[in-house]
Amino acid sequence: MTEAPPSPESPPAFDAERFFKRMGSVGHNGTLDIQWHGAADDWVELRLPWRDALIGDEEARLMASGPIFTLMDNATSLAIWRKMKAFRPQATLDFRIDYIRPAGSGRDVIGRGECYRLTHSIAFVRGIAHDGDADDPVAHCAGTFMFTGPAWSL
Repeated sequence: MTEAPPSPESPPAFDAERFFKRMGSVGHNGTLDIQWHGAADDWVELRLPWRDALIGDEEARLMASGPIFTLMDNATSLAIWRKMKAFRPQATLDFRIDYIRPAGSGRDVIGRGECYRLTHSIAFVRGIAHDGDADDPVAHCAGTFMFTGPAWSL
């Protein structure tokens, strides 16, 4: 049985993976080469591949913290839209990352962002970044985003 196309009154659900693959290849995300890794209803995982250009400590060959911040900001934002099943413009109210340890030299970093609560105007998020073992995270994050307009049809 084939599914009927959505009517103008019911636009298709937001496809976070398609959106990220299109928008994630340009600008800052494109420079960092952040990649889609997986998702469920309220979370998204992205992967930040290791490369020398991301080194923040030359002597120890450790990844800088800025790219990990960007990874987690993206993963949590996408988790919001995935949970809502729509894209809605938002502004960051608060975003905190606690770095627990450096990512291993030469290791990709996986960032999982989760949207655990939505209100009329605020989304609450949390997440972890790890380099292969989610039980031994590189960082934890928590944040809030405020919606700045209505949902868009993309």
